[in-house]
Amino acid sequence: MGPTSNSYISQRIKLHYADWGNPDAPPLLLIHGGRDHCRNWDWVAEELRHDWHVIAPDLRGHGDSGWSTDGNYSVQSYVYDIAQLIHQKELSPVTIVSHSMGGNVAIRYTGLYPDNVRKLVAIEGLGASPKMIIEAQAQPVAKRWRDWIDQKRAASARTHRRYATFEDALARMKAENKHLSDAQALHLTTHAVNQNEDGTFSWKFDNYMRVWSPFDISPEEAHQLWGDITCPTMLCYGKDSWASNPMDDGRIKYFKNAIVKNYENAGHWLHHDQFDRFIADLREFL
Repeated sequence: MGPTSNSYISQRIKLHYADWGNPDAPPLLLIHGGRDHCRNWDWVAEELRHDWHVIAPDLRGHGDSGWSTDGNYSVQSYVYDIAQLIHQKELSPVTIVSHSMGGNVAIRYTGLYPDNVRKLVAIEGLGASPKMIIEAQAQPVAKRWRDWIDQKRAASARTHRRYATFEDALARMKAENKHLSDAQALHLTTHAVNQNEDGTFSWKFDNYMRVWSPFDISPEEAHQLWGDITCPTMLCYGKDSWASNPMDDGRIKYFKNAIVKNYENAGHWLHHDQFDRFIADLREFL
């Protein structure tokens, strides 16, 4: 049997999460990345559901969760939403497994509330590399702000892309993720699209979430949060991914109790690309 669908309220937004049952077991959160959805974790949840109470939320603007009313999607808001889920459902102390943007959210939450997290796994969740951050900060503040305004205007004028058939959306999914099997691509696409009134298909995520705020906490403040994490932490990286590995760029030094796992023949979605190895590493770590 699959999960049940549930919801909670955060900042007046109704947010969805999938609950895989087993409520008497220790709680474990699965947090997806950007332009993704909670059912991305189904294979992982199936492996863990007998030992854990697995909950997989749809972040705001994603999956079956509501969209931000003002069109803004800050990391701080995502962190607040996760904090509310853990608080409202009394999940602390919780174990967290996360991916990409969801990893960034999970890492920050854990730095803020280290006593609330038993163990943390983040798949490529440290965000932009130090080199990319330096390049971005070299831009004048006014230019960054104007670029953000231009991007917001462009997003407001952009219509949600429509695919004539489900197969067209499926083809797009496969093109974006070369390592996916046909079965994986089909499952992910099935839960990633809605059918429009005219019969076409569109992705569920809000286009506005593509536009990031020009301002965030400083790298030094992020490093401080990372250093405040006390629980065992596992950071995972695919050899074929664009993400910068913290062992290579030096960021691992900001963590007190972290290990890094590297995966050959894997991209940014390494938990799909090398599923068996990831699950083996995950089980050993947990």
